[in-house]
Amino acid sequence: MTQSIALGEDYPEIRTGVRAICKNFPGSYWRGLDEKQEYPEAFVTALTEAGYLGALIPEEYGGTGLPLRAASVILEEIHRSGCNAAACHAQLYIMGTLLRHGSAAQKQQFLPGIASGALRLQAFGVTEPSTGTDTTQLKTRAVRDGDHFVIHGQKVWTSRALQSDLLLLLARTSPAAEDKKRGNGLSVFLVDLRDSVGKGLEIRKLPAMINHNTTELFFDGLRVPAANLIGEEGKGFRYLLDGLNAERILIAAEALGDARWFIRTATDYAKERIVFDRPIGQNQGVQFPIARAYAETEAAELMLRKAAALFDAAEACGPEANIAKLLAADASWKAGEACMQTHGGFGLAREYDIERKWRETRLFQIAPISTNLILAYLGEHVLGMPRSY
Repeated sequence: MTQSIALGEDYPEIRTGVRAICKNFPGSYWRGLDEKQEYPEAFVTALTEAGYLGALIPEEYGGTGLPLRAASVILEEIHRSGCNAAACHAQLYIMGTLLRHGSAAQKQQFLPGIASGALRLQAFGVTEPSTGTDTTQLKTRAVRDGDHFVIHGQKVWTSRALQSDLLLLLARTSPAAEDKKRGNGLSVFLVDLRDSVGKGLEIRKLPAMINHNTTELFFDGLRVPAANLIGEEGKGFRYLLDGLNAERILIAAEALGDARWFIRTATDYAKERIVFDRPIGQNQGVQFPIARAYAETEAAELMLRKAAALFDAAEACGPEANIAKLLAADASWKAGEACMQTHGGFGLAREYDIERKWRETRLFQIAPISTNLILAYLGEHVLGMPRSY
């Protein structure tokens, strides 16, 4: 049966609502936060009160129960409006591990608070200094001691730990040497940060090029109730993989929003800026990079929509989710370069917000998965070539 699909702007009510919120947070708001390396508390509160950060939580737990595509629209519009969702996007998808693998008691205890914003679950402790993206070899240990697990280790690049109430933590519960299959022996815990700091957990700020409120975590004998283990012990890595497709798709939506902001900003400036008695946009050397960025952005959106449709239909979407993230990240970076080049020296002036968005969108080439790792995944798992690492 042939099915027609409308490819215009979907979810117009959501787009209108998000745009209305973002109008209250102009570039000056974000520049001020950048200077002080502060968290956008007012912005996050506004999104929370509007219900957008509980979009993927089922209605039975107080959320709105929307599909992933709707959530991607929320993030796209935030970035398209010149704002940045990194401060709170994890509230949308980190809870997926709890939702899909947590016990009924755990879901009832935590999900309503996460949906309302009374509980912030915006931090995920995975990456470590010595293992990087080789998650299967992480060294943070969680050892059972009666009705608790005792945790020792270190995490790095854990964003928003100082602004979160809860942390989703991936730790090793059995030595890697005991497990023949890579990824076995890892477990997921829900850590209450409010009760943990100073009791075996230290959180240190990690200043970076972009204001993502990133931190390092140091665990020295932190005791976490065994009741906070999510799912089965030793199966945490597969729980992590289970949620990566959603993350890829949502991050792709942010990159797409950035690309559209850059293209609009560059186009407007190219039409208005007069040099040698004519608008610079009349020159093909200015036009072509912007036009190509636009074409690549449109193509990336098609793959993003395909990936989201497959995810919402509960179909396998690993290749599509990774390709969407790859293409959207590339489109946003090329659009950012075109915008910066179009503005020339003015692109470096903070008042135009281009240098801020340019720094922010560069991250998508590296995180939450690097471009090269996506290519390696496609080469091995889609094209059937030998593993390259």
